[in-house]
Amino acid sequence: MSEPVFFNPAGDNAMEEVSEAARRTFKYFWRELSWERRRIIPALDMDSIKLRFTDGPRTDGNPDNEVMWLNQVDFDGITLTGTLVNQPNYLTSVKKGDFITSHFSYLTDWMITCGGKAYGGFTVNLLRSRMNPAERAAHDQAWGVDFGDPSEIRIDQSHPDKRTTLIGTGLEGDFWDHKMCVSVLPKYDAQMQSDPAIATAIDERGWILLHTEALAGNLGMVKLLIKYGADPAALTPEGWNAAGLAQAIGWDEIAAFLTNPTG
Repeated sequence: MSEPVFFNPAGDNAMEEVSEAARRTFKYFWRELSWERRRIIPALDMDSIKLRFTDGPRTDGNPDNEVMWLNQVDFDGITLTGTLVNQPNYLTSVKKGDFITSHFSYLTDWMITCGGKAYGGFTVNLLRSRMNPAERAAHDQAWGVDFGDPSEIRIDQSHPDKRTTLIGTGLEGDFWDHKMCVSVLPKYDAQMQSDPAIATAIDERGWILLHTEALAGNLGMVKLLIKYGADPAALTPEGWNAAGLAQAIGWDEIAAFLTNPTG
């Protein structure tokens, strides 16, 4: 990853806007990651998030914060975890290879690469938009990734036509299920028909599958689980029901269905 550390200068409003767009569209990153972990043959070349880190105010003239990438990401609806990919330039509280736990609000970007194309990468594309054509070409060659038009962000690897603008205006539009969700529904339907307990089984985290699928944005799976007896009122150990998890990450359509699944 050729962008080792990014310093977020005070007053860069455009950077704050694209970071907000990244948080708003993070749900697509998490959904893709949820399906990647079910694939026998991995499809993604890279999946990482960028977080803001600080040791607090500095008096040495160096930046107060550094924004760095993590991989091996996990998410529970509030908390992000992962392994720090970069070595900080000035911070001493973290180092490359550390296992990081962070509130979601510190997220500044996410990016997936698949088949040589980038998805997400809001802060990266803002920087690319500020480069001249030669600089942009050199940047992209160093990454070895097709970022496309810096003003238009791909957001869903399973639907490459689904995009949003750099700062998140004119967002992606109506809900759509991931292509893998659509394709596996008959298989899951058959499995739950023969073993309905799948819909109510509690995993090692204390979650039922309905919690996992609601957070991951898989409406087809959510409807199937309700059909076979999953309880939309069931709570995680942290006190979240499935609708709350969906709402927290931005799957409004799933939250609405779970609020009134028989409506």
